[in-house]
Amino acid sequence: MNIKRLSTRQPDFHKQLDKLLAFEETMDYQLDATVAAILADVRTRGDAALLEYTRRFDRMDVQDSSTLELSPATLRTAFNGLSGPQRAALEKAAQRITAYHKKQLQESWSYTEPDGTLLGQQVTPLDRVGLYVPGGKAAYPSSVLMNALPAKVAGVRELIMVVPTPDGIQNPLVLAAAHLAGVDRVFTIGGAQAIAALAYGTGTLPRVDKIVGPGNAYVAAAKRRVFGVVGIDMIAGPSEILVICDGQTNPDWIAMDLFSQAEHDELAQSILLTPDPAFASAVAQSADRLLADMPRRDIICTALENRGALIEVATLEEACAISNRIAPEHLELSVENPQQWLPSIKHAGAIFMGRHTSEALGDYCAGPNHVLPTSGTARFSSPLGVYDFQKRSSLIQVSARSAAILGEIAAELAYGEGLHAHAQSALFRTDSP
Repeated sequence: MNIKRLSTRQPDFHKQLDKLLAFEETMDYQLDATVAAILADVRTRGDAALLEYTRRFDRMDVQDSSTLELSPATLRTAFNGLSGPQRAALEKAAQRITAYHKKQLQESWSYTEPDGTLLGQQVTPLDRVGLYVPGGKAAYPSSVLMNALPAKVAGVRELIMVVPTPDGIQNPLVLAAAHLAGVDRVFTIGGAQAIAALAYGTGTLPRVDKIVGPGNAYVAAAKRRVFGVVGIDMIAGPSEILVICDGQTNPDWIAMDLFSQAEHDELAQSILLTPDPAFASAVAQSADRLLADMPRRDIICTALENRGALIEVATLEEACAISNRIAPEHLELSVENPQQWLPSIKHAGAIFMGRHTSEALGDYCAGPNHVLPTSGTARFSSPLGVYDFQKRSSLIQVSARSAAILGEIAAELAYGEGLHAHAQSALFRTDSP
């Protein structure tokens, strides 16, 4: 396997790094046109369109919209049917994810000024959220937990899950996770038509306030188009991992960490930064040796050869600076004293500290959310969390005394903007008892 080797001592290093990081998802205009047509059709015809698309794309013989919903008993049966180890793992992961996200819960607050004016913020949960879960070959019970549990912690009243079941094949682990996470309703639909149903509502599916969860290119395009009608979590790009290592970690561990993201798809990105060129070579040798045992070795190899790199840096300080430039989705600080370097890290979706902290633990059961910003968006965005399922309303209760003072200030500014009704609205209250 031929993984790129770069060094910050190269005269053209920054140019090479830019080339490595470059990822621009080319707009597929035909795909976008198809999605736009599906959205419009579902918005117009509702359940009839949903049934038609489910028959066409998922090859399911559905004639009545009521058959699209799975009963709570079906979810419970899936959960009860799990093997002991699977059930225990799912339950423990759910416990840890819930405990972590409870720390994020925001509370309403207010304060009263000396003249009696009250100012504050009221925090309330969203009423109804839609969760998209991939179906077919993909089975991601971890994504069900990571998206549903923060919503439940936030107090979302109703959580609607949609999951395609091509040829009627249901994934019991996904359904079990939905039961465990307290998902309220589950519908066997997918694709752009599912996003449309959640955004606009149909006779069978209620309209939601926000849509979260991963999906294919059609789902991503649909989420882009309905944003504004409903909220969305994010449009995620290919998965990424950046490892900063001092050269003292087992090279097999680091090679497998790079594999863990590369196996997602051919566009995933795995990068190692190290001041030790001999260690970079050892990781490359480990990768060559370990690759043969990977079921998804073709995907891993393509991702690492096209978008992966082993980069020699002068110092760990320089590695941190490069990391901030990349703003990776996942950052591993595989060094002796990771907390020493934490203040130097400004941009990362999640930071995994220490030699024993593999990124894979964060994907499943460490506790923090695995829905993370990609493609450099960690510069300005954050992991999915409870705060994504809560909204804030400002509280303003002005006393009569304060109305006279603030009215004069507001009127002066309003006249300056040419908004006389604003000014008069404020001034009318300045003389009131």
